[in-house]
Amino acid sequence: MFKYIEKIFTFIYPLLRKIGLGSSAASYLSLLLNIIVLCVLSYVIYLIFRLLLVTILAIIAQKTKTKFDDLLVSNKTAKYIAHLIPLLFIYKSVPVILDRFEYWEGIFAKIVGIYIIVLVLWIIRTIFNALRDYLKLKPRYSDKPIDSFIQVIMILLWVIGTTLIISKLFDIDKGELLTILGAVSAVIILIFRDTILGFVSSVQVSINDMVRIGDWITMDKFGADGDVIEINLATVKVRNFDNTTTTIPTYSLSSDSFQNWRGMLNSDGRRIKRHILITTSSIRFLEEAELVDLKKIHLISHYIDERKNEIERFNLENKIDKSLAINGRNLTNLGLFRKYITEYLFNYPGLNKDMLMLCRQLQSTEHGVPLEVYAFSYDKRFENYEYIMSDIFDHIIAAVGYFDLEIFESKIELNN
Repeated sequence: MFKYIEKIFTFIYPLLRKIGLGSSAASYLSLLLNIIVLCVLSYVIYLIFRLLLVTILAIIAQKTKTKFDDLLVSNKTAKYIAHLIPLLFIYKSVPVILDRFEYWEGIFAKIVGIYIIVLVLWIIRTIFNALRDYLKLKPRYSDKPIDSFIQVIMILLWVIGTTLIISKLFDIDKGELLTILGAVSAVIILIFRDTILGFVSSVQVSINDMVRIGDWITMDKFGADGDVIEINLATVKVRNFDNTTTTIPTYSLSSDSFQNWRGMLNSDGRRIKRHILITTSSIRFLEEAELVDLKKIHLISHYIDERKNEIERFNLENKIDKSLAINGRNLTNLGLFRKYITEYLFNYPGLNKDMLMLCRQLQSTEHGVPLEVYAFSYDKRFENYEYIMSDIFDHIIAAVGYFDLEIFESKIELNN
């Protein structure tokens, strides 16, 4: 095409000279015409290949069951490839149209070459983005830090691309350029410190299965308490339960302590571990008349009979002087209340009976004697779990008075 244009100009050169234009002006007119023709042809090629590639890929995406080609369409991969084809045509045509202009040929060749490198990297990026979105649709990979690995690959590709661009731009040999980059590797490591640490941490997180997307984690250092929504090379995003978002450096997952609630969510129950404080002065031995009244409580009536017979038999066999309540064995209101709570927990429908369940007495404090409930709720959803725990302690607090016990409450005396 361009050769024919040159031949046409050989016939009109004499005419251009007659009207006052020299051979250099004629050459520039020839160059201009070549450039116009090249631009028109390139645009036509772009339109043709864009129509073909986009249409073909869209048809394939509609007819196939896989979602990968649909994601290629949504990421506009075919459109960017259509840009690449006319660029390659231009790159091959530059030596022809600028045959007499070596200086400009070198400049335009470098510009087009650099544009091709950037566009190729951009096409690879769209393919990786489609691959990322496709893998996230798979249950097997939905909770894996795919973004981190893709970011690492793209960083390596951009490093290679930048090396090629610098080599082409300044006509530096690639081997010499890599030697120079090796010499400044310390500076590169310093600049990309967080990226390198994030990559190492991402690998550790993935291999050790420490965190997955969707996990509920708690990290007090960063104020994070919620679900992991994104794991990439530099940061981990956590959507807290108050709908705020906390950003955590990825390398902190391997260097700092955090709590992952996945084990609880995958288990058969969510732990209830809460206590009430019983005033020490309200704890005492029970008298016979009080036991008669407490036997009316259905859950411990049978236990009182058995326990009472066992204690009386022991005291008789050991000839215990019961004129003082402290002698021998006795029932206490706190011990009976603890037994009542245990029976109540075993009869409560929302608790998992196959897991550990008990009511225990903890070390006494200056505020009283802690009586702790330790059990596991079947329902692990936050709102239902809180309801079950509150329902249990509503009953326990209301039942304290039946055993003539008192819950500790701080009393502040105001001096008038």
